[in-house]
Amino acid sequence: MAMPRERLDTTAVEITVQPTPAQRAILDPQALAFLADLHRRFDARRRELLAARRARQARWDAGELPDFRADTAAIRESEWTVGPIPPALRDRRVEITGPVERKMIINALNSGAKVFMADFEDSSAPSFANQIDGQLNLRDAVAGKLDYTSPEGKHYRVGANPAVLVVRPRGWHLPERHILVDGEPMAGALVDFGLYAFHNARTLHRRDRGPYFYLPKLECMEEAALWDAVMAHAERELDIPPGSMKVTVLIETLPAAFEMHEILHALQSRCVGLNAGRWDYVFSYLKTLRKHRDRLLPERGQVQMTVPFLKNYSELLIQTCHRRGAFAMGGMAAQIPIKGDEAANEAALAKVRADKLREVKAGHDGTWVAHPALVPVAQAVFDEYMPEPNQRDVEREDVRVTREQLLAPCAGTITRAGFDNNVEVCLRYTASWLDGQGCVPIHNLMEDAATAEIARAQLWQWLHHGGLEFSDHAPIDFTLFDHALVSHAHRLQGSKLPGAARMGEAAKLISALIHADTLADFLTLPAYDLLA
Repeated sequence: MAMPRERLDTTAVEITVQPTPAQRAILDPQALAFLADLHRRFDARRRELLAARRARQARWDAGELPDFRADTAAIRESEWTVGPIPPALRDRRVEITGPVERKMIINALNSGAKVFMADFEDSSAPSFANQIDGQLNLRDAVAGKLDYTSPEGKHYRVGANPAVLVVRPRGWHLPERHILVDGEPMAGALVDFGLYAFHNARTLHRRDRGPYFYLPKLECMEEAALWDAVMAHAERELDIPPGSMKVTVLIETLPAAFEMHEILHALQSRCVGLNAGRWDYVFSYLKTLRKHRDRLLPERGQVQMTVPFLKNYSELLIQTCHRRGAFAMGGMAAQIPIKGDEAANEAALAKVRADKLREVKAGHDGTWVAHPALVPVAQAVFDEYMPEPNQRDVEREDVRVTREQLLAPCAGTITRAGFDNNVEVCLRYTASWLDGQGCVPIHNLMEDAATAEIARAQLWQWLHHGGLEFSDHAPIDFTLFDHALVSHAHRLQGSKLPGAARMGEAAKLISALIHADTLADFLTLPAYDLLA
């Protein structure tokens, strides 16, 4: 169904770059009118909610701590459940994620995973080409026309029984500077959601495939309610039944961990589950408690899901979801297959198996992997311990999690190697991101924006709180950081690694962010100004 003619006002929509002919098919007048309408209806509320985030953070910086809300106790204490879960989403034992690049989409859809989360967010550098070409790729996938031929002549196409497609738009905080409405940049979230829904929602609905979305970076129920309002409006405009759009929410911020019941309630008719977004959650812990010296964490390699504050968070998520009839999805294992070293590869796979075994035994209904080769590894674990499509009947009534248990830091150390690794990951990921690549293999781990943010936030805290020592009692100071950053940048600039040509710009940006008096909320916001 075409948009009503009176709504085709694109006179105040400006595209600040020249789209290719193929991109113009995505950015047609009706689609732009749909985007403009979303912006005018919902952007003011989005900005209000971002201001509320800043106000909360100021209170936490001044000494307060996050807590369960008194004004929403009735939601937590009353009995209710989420709406019906569509058949396509009732077995999600293994989900694969990745950016919206054409070949990667095909491989992910063919991977054998139950769900593919196509990511416009943390694993994608949001250049105009990446985001709009990603929309073209997903439109072709929905239409059954997605294929790809490599420069070497190898042909890829989507096979029979592909994974169910779920799309993750950008978080509420990220702008899209290339699309202006009434002179203002649109929210990246509304662009990603709006273009995908406009071009695909009707087709997906006819096939009983949603559309389905993963919602990132939410901090409170009001931000979830805004997504509900956006989707309800889009359903009316696109002439699909109310509640057709289903969502899974990533609980990947510390504030959201205190509002899981409330977030499910705000999206009650369309939310089918929550996901334990572990790496972003660790970053959010660091960012939220950045001024609290007594909440510092050890180096990131020691902050695994078995430490108490993360174990408590994941088990509270399981209990909350299953009480409300929703899925509790596990998180991402960062390991990737290691070619040419059988012993190292088997050690990496053993870590994946152990992680997935922990998740399925705790009561999770499914898990995430980042590489097709890990799908059978994760699936074998879930098949053995979860023979049914899910385990929402595992209520975890034994779980009792307090505020302090969610906030308590874990024990550990900071080694010279851990400090140096954080510097290298920050630098290499930022350089690759500036060069257009949003997920990067570094030392046999798949790094994305979330893991790079952990490294950045830890460096800032360790240096700005002062007086900290390495495990060998040597002092941690800015001289050491500056030397490590320069050394890595010099070594990597002449390499063939992703982003080598942008190492100088990345080093300058990382230096400024680490030396700044305040920890920047997101690396990707100042980096976006440098992205081509």
